[in-house]
Amino acid sequence: MASLPPKPILIGALRWLQHLREASVESTWSMFLSHPGLSDLTPTQYGAALDWLRREEVLAVGGSEASRASDRLAALTVLRAAVEGSSPAWLRDADRTIRSPDELPLDAASAAEVLELDPADAFHVIRSVWGRVDTQERTELGAAGEVQLLGLLGASLDAEMLHVSEISDGFGYDISVGRADESLHIEVKTTKRRGRLSVYLSRNEFEVMRADPCWRLVAVLLGETGQLAAVGTVDRNWIAQSVPTDSSAYGRWESVRLDVPRSAVSPGIADVQHWVRPGVTADLLQVGFSCSGEPQWLNPPQAGG
Repeated sequence: MASLPPKPILIGALRWLQHLREASVESTWSMFLSHPGLSDLTPTQYGAALDWLRREEVLAVGGSEASRASDRLAALTVLRAAVEGSSPAWLRDADRTIRSPDELPLDAASAAEVLELDPADAFHVIRSVWGRVDTQERTELGAAGEVQLLGLLGASLDAEMLHVSEISDGFGYDISVGRADESLHIEVKTTKRRGRLSVYLSRNEFEVMRADPCWRLVAVLLGETGQLAAVGTVDRNWIAQSVPTDSSAYGRWESVRLDVPRSAVSPGIADVQHWVRPGVTADLLQVGFSCSGEPQWLNPPQAGG
């Protein structure tokens, strides 16, 4: 993860977007080189700003976006590209750490000031970028977690597995495992974060949980290289008590984020342990973690923490 672009890049990028509304790249470049009021940036800095805009695909279609943009929209565009392109360390937890314009990180507040944007504008840009990045990350992680858990189950259990989410996402769970007389329906939620387990549950997944006693929500922790690091089962009674309640016949929740406490996660998957093949070491299924160590989100709460 990198820091936001420096001040000359932000100023240069904004000027490029502003002037490309009415002129070509060539004539704009000539103006930057000759206009005394624009000489605070060097030709190298203007060139670097243009390269940055192209690299971030802000000018991917030749600047037609800029031709319709107001100065404010141009500034918002530059800030969005800066946050998306640099992916600063604070972006990952922006939903928790940046809850108002007063909580902007110093680099974001400085960039907004350079671009002459209000803190509220910068706040909305950051929240928007976080939402898109978080959704994309959850989609990619979710698929990887399902594949990794399927591999573990297949290598450890004397049972049949079916990756039902590849058939349809309407089942309300991702993996079916079991035998002819017994089965388990596993909804997989994946994370790479230690110390925080946040999952998104759809209304359909919740309704399936309520109707299906074989349904389990299994949390999967992946290591930095994508390997399985830990497995835990989230208590279904806690889920039922934690989802919102529809307060009107005219509205209902369709998706909810649950911040799962450590006390609601049981290590491993207890319901599959009687299917473990003789002689197979299945620490991840039985005690929830491998020899690399137990993750924080499976640890008991620390005193005073």
